[in-house]
Amino acid sequence: MTIFEESSKYILKEIEKVLTEDHKGQVEEVIDLIMKAEKIFVYGVGRSGLVAKGFAIRLVQLGMSVYFIGDIATPIVDDKSLVLAISSTGETMSAIQTANICRRVGANVVVITSRESSKLAHAGNVVFPLRTDTNEKSKKLAPLGTLFEDAAMILLDGIIAELMVRMDQDDKKMRSRHSIWV
Repeated sequence: MTIFEESSKYILKEIEKVLTEDHKGQVEEVIDLIMKAEKIFVYGVGRSGLVAKGFAIRLVQLGMSVYFIGDIATPIVDDKSLVLAISSTGETMSAIQTANICRRVGANVVVITSRESSKLAHAGNVVFPLRTDTNEKSKKLAPLGTLFEDAAMILLDGIIAELMVRMDQDDKKMRSRHSIWV
């Protein structure tokens, strides 16, 4: 077996373990907050930021008002907003500061992290723990935050599927909001 094959199998197995934990309560709470929010803001740094942006794209395709915190055209977060912050360690200073500021203005803050006792987790209204291993095998086959980031992307894609049902959306309706480059 090649390292590629071993890595792929390991990543899939580990993500399945993470996502088969009982997250029903958090999923329901996040969906409820998304559906009630006037504006949704996402934030993350590095690959976590890419996961956040991927989620934002799908929310836009559902017809929601979504922004990435830090972009130049991002409006002001207020008490009718939902903020979703993603950080594996939960110790990324800019994510912690962002979450704390957003909570102060009355926004709901959802945190997705692998460490539910982190500073970022303490700043959230809802904490979504995705517990991933950082053992020697994971360091070799899924370095840095790979397991967390991949699990977060799949989790958020599952939330999109649930939102599609609840909002009576389908692929055709979403595609009509998909960016088209001529």
